[in-house]
Amino acid sequence: MLLLKYLMMIAGIGGYLMAATVVVYDVYMADRHRRLLARGAVDSTPTPKPVRWKTAKKLAMFAWLPLLMGLSIVVVPSGTAGVRVSQISGTRPGTLYPGVHFLKPLIERVVLFDVRDHVFSTEAEETPKKAEILRVTSQEGLTIGLAVNVRYRLDAHRLDYIQNNLPQPVEEEIVPPVVASAFREIVPNYTVRDVFAARREEIQKRTADEIAKRLGADGILLKEVMVRDIKLPDEYAKGLEGLLLKEQENDRLVFDTQIQEKQVRIAELQAEAEKVQQVKHAEGDAQVRVLQAKSESDAMQYTLPLKEKQIQQTRMEAEARKESTVKNAEAAAQAKVIDGKAELERRNMMADAEANRIRVTAIADADRLKSEASVLKQNPLLINKIIAEKLSDKVQIMMVPFDGKFFLTNELMHGATAQPAEPDPAPERAETRQPN
Repeated sequence: MLLLKYLMMIAGIGGYLMAATVVVYDVYMADRHRRLLARGAVDSTPTPKPVRWKTAKKLAMFAWLPLLMGLSIVVVPSGTAGVRVSQISGTRPGTLYPGVHFLKPLIERVVLFDVRDHVFSTEAEETPKKAEILRVTSQEGLTIGLAVNVRYRLDAHRLDYIQNNLPQPVEEEIVPPVVASAFREIVPNYTVRDVFAARREEIQKRTADEIAKRLGADGILLKEVMVRDIKLPDEYAKGLEGLLLKEQENDRLVFDTQIQEKQVRIAELQAEAEKVQQVKHAEGDAQVRVLQAKSESDAMQYTLPLKEKQIQQTRMEAEARKESTVKNAEAAAQAKVIDGKAELERRNMMADAEANRIRVTAIADADRLKSEASVLKQNPLLINKIIAEKLSDKVQIMMVPFDGKFFLTNELMHGATAQPAEPDPAPERAETRQPN
């Protein structure tokens, strides 16, 4: 929008310049022709055109429109605010905040105000910087220099009031005298010592309230009042320094005295505490002994019945052991009788079993002998084998044909065959060989 404003104004000014250029050129050409006529050289120069007033007038009329449009656009920058001032009705109500606004060209204008925070400072004494010196008088009539910082800003909602009623600029015409008058009215109610140390915060608060009240009525908002430094008179400063040293010494002595009194009080309290503690310990020991005696008495009351019950229990246990011993003996006798009967029955059963075994074994042996006799009768040579096996486990046996002459005689074999029940006890010859 700001670019558009500048373009419009350039276009308007350019139109006026063009109209002026046309008029100036035509006037120059007419004057040149007149001078040539005066010299008598008319035939060599053309006749100039008349001045183009209508063309210049049209250019001026067309240039007026963009110029008015450019003048009607106003841009309020950041950190500022403005009010409209009319040439007819004066200051218009309302505030123009940062941004683009439209005005009535040539009738209204905008007055801008800085609505950011401002700081007004004073010095307590002469300094190289050009700053206002603030001196006030105390209750004793002594002059005190104050270095103060006042932070404030303009109320954007009341800029029309500021423009109509306050002298400009406000930062120089309103704030300094208000701040100085507030301090000069409040500080004389206090002594130098109060201003310097004792009631410094109170003075600063009262002064800030008074300044805020006065500036607030004029549309100025107070943010903060700070007293940076206080310049005391040289003689008073020296005397105050000595007085402060004495007061510090006095305060130190007072503190030492209080500390000693507190130490004495602490010792007394400790003695009383020890006394009370000893009394409490004695009372506690006595109560403990009483409780022990009472507990022992109570314990005896419960111990006697307990002992009687223990004796009765021991008696009953002895009777129970006696009865159990008798019953155990009877049970052992009965068990022995039962064991004897069982042993007798076991022996009888074993005798019967042994007899039965012998009988069965005899029957089995008889059957075996019968079977062996039948086998030997069928195979006579088995006798030789059985005899050889029973001679020795180290004897090697060699079997020969039945009609051979190396083991037994034919007569023996024939006799054994003819009479197997009466074998010949003296064989003629048997060949044996010991192992190497």
